[in-house]
Amino acid sequence: MNKTTAMQQPPAFKISNRMIWLSSLSLGILTAIPKIADHHFVLYEALVDAGVTASFSLLIWYYNVYTLPAYTAKRGGSGFGTKRLLRNLAVGLVLMFLLSCIQQYLLSHLNFGPVMLMFEVRGILINLTFYLFIHLLYQGYLNQQVSLELERTTSANLWAQYELLKQQVNPHFLFNSLNTLKYMVESNDRQAIDFILKLSDFYRYTLESRKLQLIPLSEELEILGAYMYLLKARFENGIELKIDIAAEVYSSRIPPFTLQLLVENCIKHNIVSLDKPLFIDLYSNGTAIVVENNIQLKRVPESSTGIGLENINQRYQHLLEKDIVIDVTAEKFTIKLPVIYERADH
Repeated sequence: MNKTTAMQQPPAFKISNRMIWLSSLSLGILTAIPKIADHHFVLYEALVDAGVTASFSLLIWYYNVYTLPAYTAKRGGSGFGTKRLLRNLAVGLVLMFLLSCIQQYLLSHLNFGPVMLMFEVRGILINLTFYLFIHLLYQGYLNQQVSLELERTTSANLWAQYELLKQQVNPHFLFNSLNTLKYMVESNDRQAIDFILKLSDFYRYTLESRKLQLIPLSEELEILGAYMYLLKARFENGIELKIDIAAEVYSSRIPPFTLQLLVENCIKHNIVSLDKPLFIDLYSNGTAIVVENNIQLKRVPESSTGIGLENINQRYQHLLEKDIVIDVTAEKFTIKLPVIYERADH
């Protein structure tokens, strides 16, 4: 079973059909007014003239709207510039030429050259007006999306920091670590000093990395190493971590404490004992860093908010616009983290 969290897509930029049709019909009527004031007014000619202008306005409206670049959180919005303007004008000239041909077919007694030139100039003016108007509306839309994206990112980062803070000062972890240390001191275990140093290293890494969005994978593995040393002192051979990371992946980046959170998630939901060891595999497969463990669920599961995995997923969405992938089978629980190289660090 594959489980991914769907990424929230921003709403598409839209202009109401009512505005498009009313403005196009209004332009058609306005261009017919001079003919109405003419002493030789012919209703049929005025209707054709208005129809050509209204049709051109409709077509150029929809062309401009539907060729707008889609907004994404990573790329933002783009596309307004000289090339786009020239392309729009070229399309407008072709459309108006075709409509002028239709007008000439309906009103064959008119001189085609001057009439076509008049329509082309009219089309350029309408095209420029619509282009600038849509540009203003689209910029307002982009500003709104950037503000919403900033709010979503801020909210996600706050949740990430909150969850990370909870994990870093987890009273159960600290209590268990101190209990283990107490037992080691009382039994004159020579590794007690190493345990104290690893516990110190772990919390030092916590303080140094908590405000960073990304850290090198090599540093994350050092954090994980200190964390696993503390767990091994507590569970002994009840937990085993096997690491098989390709050399080139060590230089990649990862949100801090991601691997530690995933290992803690394994312990939270599974039995960890000498009789039933928990085996965790950490490896790379080219495009992902994979954390995999055997499933041996606790009879009475610990309370969980489910925020941890969602929290990690939100950070990957923000950094790469990619989701983490969760695969669950009867025997294995697997999480795949997209590899982040330094060029993607933004």
